[in-house]
Amino acid sequence: MVVEDEKEIREMIVNHLKADSFDIVEAADGEEALFIISKHKFDLILLDLMLPKLSGKKVMAHIRERCLVPLLIISAKDTETDKILGLELGADDYITKPFSMGELNARIHALLRRAGYSRSTSEETMIRLGQLELNMEDYSLVKPDRKINLTAKEFEILKLFFTHPKKVFTKAQIYSSVWQEDFVGDVNTVMVHISRLRDKIEDNPAEPRIIKTVWGIGYKLGDQA
Repeated sequence: MVVEDEKEIREMIVNHLKADSFDIVEAADGEEALFIISKHKFDLILLDLMLPKLSGKKVMAHIRERCLVPLLIISAKDTETDKILGLELGADDYITKPFSMGELNARIHALLRRAGYSRSTSEETMIRLGQLELNMEDYSLVKPDRKINLTAKEFEILKLFFTHPKKVFTKAQIYSSVWQEDFVGDVNTVMVHISRLRDKIEDNPAEPRIIKTVWGIGYKLGDQA
């Protein structure tokens, strides 16, 4: 789904993605987007933040209350604060205008891969560590007392730790593995996602026991996992 109020930009994106064999649904404002989303399920949503009738932030909040569909923000706002806010609100990635169709295409395919559309045919659907279970089928973490739904990137970060339980990862290593891009010093992206993930999975995010900080290096899976 492409939610963009600028007609020329929307048509350019839609025509490019249709040429790449995607099925596309369009929306030109926030209210139209929510109406369509209430009627259909999508594999990925491209969402502009500055929309008429209902802001992209409110649309994103509505989406995140109901599902974990991969969400890519497209926005003219390019400050670090805007990007961090978008990620904190639940976006999986953020691309600023103007952008090339090649970069947009690469980000879309990366998000879809992480969401499982190129998932391995392995029969293994659970990774278990101690009392925790990472469910490969529905992108959730199962604790003894509850089940926690994760976004695509939160899941990939946790999967990285679960599959390397003794390894300490630097922010650059996490970024390169999860975002599948060369690290260029964007530590805030990793820190925002780690913080958001801790808020979901830790009993006390201020004293994390699942994802531990290794000062001066990065992060590792805690002994409590």
